[in-house]
Amino acid sequence: MHATPRPPATQEQAMWAMDQLIATHLVGQQEMAQQAGLNVTDMTCFGFVIAAGENLLTAGELAERVHVTTGAMTGILNRLERVGYITRRPDPADRRRVRVAAQPDAVVLVRKLYEPYYVRLAALFADYSPDEIAVLHDWFTRATSLATGHLEEHRRTG
Repeated sequence: MHATPRPPATQEQAMWAMDQLIATHLVGQQEMAQQAGLNVTDMTCFGFVIAAGENLLTAGELAERVHVTTGAMTGILNRLERVGYITRRPDPADRRRVRVAAQPDAVVLVRKLYEPYYVRLAALFADYSPDEIAVLHDWFTRATSLATGHLEEHRRTG
């Protein structure tokens, strides 16, 4: 595949485009969560549960990933369990801990909601060369790390 010529852009233009993507994504997440009968935080948590697959996460690990307290995570898990999205299982290595498993029907429902968007994203990625995708992956990974670090610093300093 040959790289498609890209129009030039300044750093400011790229940051503006990123801001627009994030804003659109936030609105989309809210709408998807509503369609699933959840709020955005609960949907985000459920996304981490789905991504973990058979490597079930503990409630504490989910709290870290969603950036909430363990007390708040208990409320999130209570809501997700009440609507049939997750089950809690005792950790075989430590019965004091709970591991969280996605309910298959809920996974199907959420994937059905997101699938049309991911099909479109796949088509968009198909317009990029492997080298460009590597740059995008690097940028997304590094930007996520930067954002996580900033969020943690902000929480420490208030």
